[in-house]
Amino acid sequence: MSDQKPGADVSGYIRARHNDGSRDVRWPEPPAPLTVPVYDNHAHLEISDGDEPRTLQEQLDLAESVGVIGVVQAGGDIESSVWSADAAASDPRVLAAVAIHPNEAPAYAAAGRLDMAIEAMDELATQPRVRAIGETGLDFFRTDESGRDAQFESFEAHIGLAKKHGIAMQIHDRDAHGAVLETLERVGAPDRTVFHCFSGDADMATIAAERGYYLSFAGNVTFKNAQNLRDALKVTPRERILVETDAPFLTPTPHRGRPNAPYLIPVTVRFIAAELGVELDELCAQLAANTVDVYGAFGD
Repeated sequence: MSDQKPGADVSGYIRARHNDGSRDVRWPEPPAPLTVPVYDNHAHLEISDGDEPRTLQEQLDLAESVGVIGVVQAGGDIESSVWSADAAASDPRVLAAVAIHPNEAPAYAAAGRLDMAIEAMDELATQPRVRAIGETGLDFFRTDESGRDAQFESFEAHIGLAKKHGIAMQIHDRDAHGAVLETLERVGAPDRTVFHCFSGDADMATIAAERGYYLSFAGNVTFKNAQNLRDALKVTPRERILVETDAPFLTPTPHRGRPNAPYLIPVTVRFIAAELGVELDELCAQLAANTVDVYGAFGD
């Protein structure tokens, strides 16, 4: 893991998505453009994917052509967080979120480098186009008991950073719903707290909304086996709903398993509109307003 300094080359990639040969790596065809533009609230464009990987500029141009006019680019370690901040500084269509991912925190802690990594996030958060701390949180699926203390330490430190800098926080929560909610209540959540790729059920969504948190839905809300997400969507107040890709992962149906990117947001947005029984343009306007409420204007 690199301790890359500001000035990263955002024309290239930090890493490639793993492909064992079983996936269809052709890019899906672009969907019909949205009439009212929206934003992708969470993506990892530093990861290359697809049969012909696209540059950041190509990804943003294609997204803009279908009505996706901005992307929140999220980091998960020092290197990707620096890349995210530099991407945001390089193009007005990008804002950055920076953090040590909960699954990375134990490795930093074991190497005696977690405090240093948190300090690096603190420094990056001073940049004007870094508008969120994320993704941070808890993951009890990929990290066992031995790494939990480091995850909690990291999560609580990131909460402190979001509050210190007055910016939003994007939460990664996998198989840790109760612990995440308890930590936010005990430590005190930032004013703008987002559950990235919300993975809970309707009961959790109700609790989160009552506390004023935002729920960001990704392409997996379209999956046949994700009724819990659709139930959660339906009880979430419209002013608390965000939409994201989590690209290059979680490609929406009917393209599941293929490469994902911000240009596919319209697929998920149309699905959400149908699920909620709302007019598409009305939903898009609400989603865009919610995004700006959380992160501020992209062009600033």
